[in-house]
Amino acid sequence: MTAIDVGSRIRRRGLMLVLSSPSGAGKSTIARLLLESDKGFELSVSVTTRPRRGSEIDGVHYHFRTMREFEILRDNDELLEWAEVHGNFYATPRAPAEKAMAEGRDMLFDIDWQGAEQLREKMRGDIVSIFILPPSMRELKARLTRRAEDQEAVIAKRLENARDELEHWGEYDFVVVNNDLNQSFPEVRSIVTAERLRRDRRPGLFDFVSGLLDEKV
Repeated sequence: MTAIDVGSRIRRRGLMLVLSSPSGAGKSTIARLLLESDKGFELSVSVTTRPRRGSEIDGVHYHFRTMREFEILRDNDELLEWAEVHGNFYATPRAPAEKAMAEGRDMLFDIDWQGAEQLREKMRGDIVSIFILPPSMRELKARLTRRAEDQEAVIAKRLENARDELEHWGEYDFVVVNNDLNQSFPEVRSIVTAERLRRDRRPGLFDFVSGLLDEKV
């Protein structure tokens, strides 16, 4: 058995990787690349009251719900966090996240600063948070325009809200400037690797080290 195989067998608790950014800064692209390249992650699919875009699939990109359905989930304590963004509500279902943590699986959260704040309040030891910054506001506007999914008025509102969202960068563990994905994505991967190796995330190390001390050579 190789050293890599040994390390992967050490029991650990899953982590919650939170990616946040203003709309258009690139967190969803980075999240997609991470899911495609790292089978250790699964995406936390959010509940939202926002209307579904033509390119989106219910249950894959979001769980699209009516406002009344959302209120029922919230009132029954079935949401780990929730927030209002651009006039719509977004939330994280509680059950899938708690199950993943207990089984040592990593969850990826593509959420805004309000949701990240609530997660930190409830599960601070499990959270690794990264804020994705755009290289400039001019580039942020260009990305929103190239996306061609929103009208000009919506783009203008997103840019206005982006300035408020940027005020919260200092609340995150790590900050990555997404100027070039070939640079920013490896930076995110490096953060993940380091956080997975943290001693306090690997309770199985106690048994592993005890085994080393008892081993006869």
